[in-house]
Amino acid sequence: MYRFKKEERLCNLKLIDKLFTNGSSFLVYPFRISWLIEGSNQEVPAQILISVPKKRFKRAVDRNLIKRRIREIYRLNKSEHLIPFLSKESTTLLLGITYIGNEIADYSFLEKKFKDALNRLKKLYPGSDAEKDF
Repeated sequence: MYRFKKEERLCNLKLIDKLFTNGSSFLVYPFRISWLIEGSNQEVPAQILISVPKKRFKRAVDRNLIKRRIREIYRLNKSEHLIPFLSKESTTLLLGITYIGNEIADYSFLEKKFKDALNRLKKLYPGSDAEKDF
């Protein structure tokens, strides 16, 4: 359950374009979360795309560090917060996470903010009965 398989990564260019043109988004600093409910049922309930802009972080080492931290936070928290919530539906959630911060944040800060973002996503998800927080 704590794996981050290839099927969970959003790689299809058509789906990525659809996510950013038709999807909804919200901000939880230092993240911009874009999400879209895809009608077809894949083998995974959620596909994720992680992006760190080159404009803010020129060095690839810094971009890769942030992406590694976000992937690890997602990997450890998806089974507890996201998968049980999405397993009720027969659709796939496309999730785009863009890091919009200006500096490299600590892991604990990123994890706290990511949980806040998942909580907000759960409240925005149609048909959700999300009164409780994480």
